[in-house]
Amino acid sequence: MTNKNAKQLLTGNEAAVLGAIDAGAEIMFGYPITPATEILEGWIKTAQTNKNLKYLQTEDETSAGFGVVGAIAAGVKSFTASAGPGHVLMQDPLSMAENLRLPFVGIMMQRGGPSTGTVNFSQQELNLAAFGGNGDGLRIVYSASNVEEMYKLTLLAFDTAWKYMFPTILLGDGYLGKMRSTVNLPKPIRPIKSHKILAELKTPTHLRNCYSSEEDFGLRLKQNIGEWKKIKSKIVLSERHNLKGAKYLIVSHGLVAEACRDAVNLLREQKVSVGLFRAISLHPLDTLALTKSLSGIKKIFVVESSLNQFSRVIKYELYPNNIPIVEISRPAQGFTPDEIALNIKKYL
Repeated sequence: MTNKNAKQLLTGNEAAVLGAIDAGAEIMFGYPITPATEILEGWIKTAQTNKNLKYLQTEDETSAGFGVVGAIAAGVKSFTASAGPGHVLMQDPLSMAENLRLPFVGIMMQRGGPSTGTVNFSQQELNLAAFGGNGDGLRIVYSASNVEEMYKLTLLAFDTAWKYMFPTILLGDGYLGKMRSTVNLPKPIRPIKSHKILAELKTPTHLRNCYSSEEDFGLRLKQNIGEWKKIKSKIVLSERHNLKGAKYLIVSHGLVAEACRDAVNLLREQKVSVGLFRAISLHPLDTLALTKSLSGIKKIFVVESSLNQFSRVIKYELYPNNIPIVEISRPAQGFTPDEIALNIKKYL
């Protein structure tokens, strides 16, 4: 366990490593890729002195993903971290984990596309995280907004994955990964124990990844989808800020939501009655809390650093909805609070 007796000066990537350790992770599979490389480096550095921790630098991200799948099948808590094109390459093992109900944990520090694109910042991997691969999106996706949350949500990602047996992905970004901040890390709760998936029982465990008929596969998918629907309300997380008396609502996530929080405070000083809904779980979305936030709202502003990927989620979840939605997007670029406030005021 990490030392919680004093404040710590950490980057987001360092916080993720501490979160994985405190979650009981035993092995990391990974391939270096900016801006997530420090997670792999930090894990390896810690493993030099903590012999309970193992690692394998694989030849690519696809291999890293299948390494996670294999370790999980043996009951070993494992994870990976990647970004951008590496996240793309992991869709094959992620699709397998989704179908086989394996607690795959991935920390994805988003970067701008396509392919190499830029290596600093983006919110363009939401679609990829939630719906990548040839499946139906039975994956849990969280979005961190600050360094401390990188620690907390890494812990939560492992517990959620192993409790509900669905792949779980934490989205960060390059700025958040390299940003250094003073944090007070909370005392972690006892992590959920792992268990052997391929257990030695009287009858062999069969992880079926190939189906000879559409009907057989359909029955399996129906079961998975049914269980997904049952647990959705237990997973959702969100935060609401300054909603009292609000006539306008900003909806955002991740590091952009931190800028939106400051923009809300700035606009309130200018007598603009605006509030913030911050999604922490992006998939599933906390639709009930969002709907409750709409009381008295005349206009919704979805602010994101992608071309309306998050906005499409909001529109789908709120349909039918008569409140106008304004999309403020800046793909793979950040926002300052002043810029957000100016954009909001254009539509008032």
